[in-house]
Amino acid sequence: MRIKPEQLGAALQKGLMPVYFISGDEPLQLGEVADAVRKAAKKMGFENREIMSAETGFEWNQLAFSADSSCIFADKKIIDLRLPSGAPGIDGAKALTAYCERPPEDTLLLITAGKLASGALKTRWLETLDKTGVVIQVWPLEGQDLIRWLQQRLQQRGLHAQTEGLGILASRVEGNLLAAAQEIEKLYVLYGTGNLSNQQIFDVVADSSRYDVFKLMDSVLSASVNRIIRILSGLRAEGIAAPIVLWAVTREARSLIKIKLAISQGQNRQIIFKNNQIWDKRKQLVNNALNRLSENDLNRLLVLTAKADRQIKGQQQGDAWETLLAICLQFASTQVMDNPG
Repeated sequence: MRIKPEQLGAALQKGLMPVYFISGDEPLQLGEVADAVRKAAKKMGFENREIMSAETGFEWNQLAFSADSSCIFADKKIIDLRLPSGAPGIDGAKALTAYCERPPEDTLLLITAGKLASGALKTRWLETLDKTGVVIQVWPLEGQDLIRWLQQRLQQRGLHAQTEGLGILASRVEGNLLAAAQEIEKLYVLYGTGNLSNQQIFDVVADSSRYDVFKLMDSVLSASVNRIIRILSGLRAEGIAAPIVLWAVTREARSLIKIKLAISQGQNRQIIFKNNQIWDKRKQLVNNALNRLSENDLNRLLVLTAKADRQIKGQQQGDAWETLLAICLQFASTQVMDNPG
């Protein structure tokens, strides 16, 4: 059966289907829809999870082997199959069709794929998935659909905006839901829960200097010390709120720790990057930082971010901006004398 992303919650409450196929090129929605399926499956006892990535050279007989092993050991398992191209090819089409003819009782097959070509909609393999399970296509949101999504996302954070404020937010993110989610996080960091005025949204979201926060993080990852100092000084001079900078550096440090942990567990780096929304243009920057910084380095950075947070809130003496500079320089592996206490 084919459903829309917003219909998934109600469908999952009725029970699990043996196969879920989710496709599209909007990464935030794609990831969140897949997470909802995984969460529902876990509640139903599907504790084990096997990740497969059907990239060039993938052996499709692995799918049948994994399904057969579930039957033998009677473990409830999710087969998490990633299909970056959106199409399985001839061998993959045969493997998926065969799987759907006799889906294992204690296995849930979750397939996440890139955007489908129009011709794929009438293929036998997709029709088989449609009959056996659930097919969800994720489309970029526009117009009133985007406005509704923004409204729901704000409400999840306990925030409320007027129609004009939602329009300002929609016009600035231009349908990029990942950017929209980041902007809403910044609004929450600055103002907490409650009603947002149009001016508050305009000041944070419509200010073009907001892009410099992300430029700062790129400079931190690439260890460009002179650029770090210049951008951070510019942000302070322009009156950008310190919590926004703190949010950015803290988020980056935690993301790198999470990635390092996944790598140490032997997971595929490209899959890790995709799961953590590290796209092509940032992969090299993140790789540089991962090679440069140890887990201990990153944990020390988090100690400094806690200090900056206390300074911003007036709970500790000192200049939060100086602490933020120390954090960025240590992120770039430049030694600075600083007491994190």
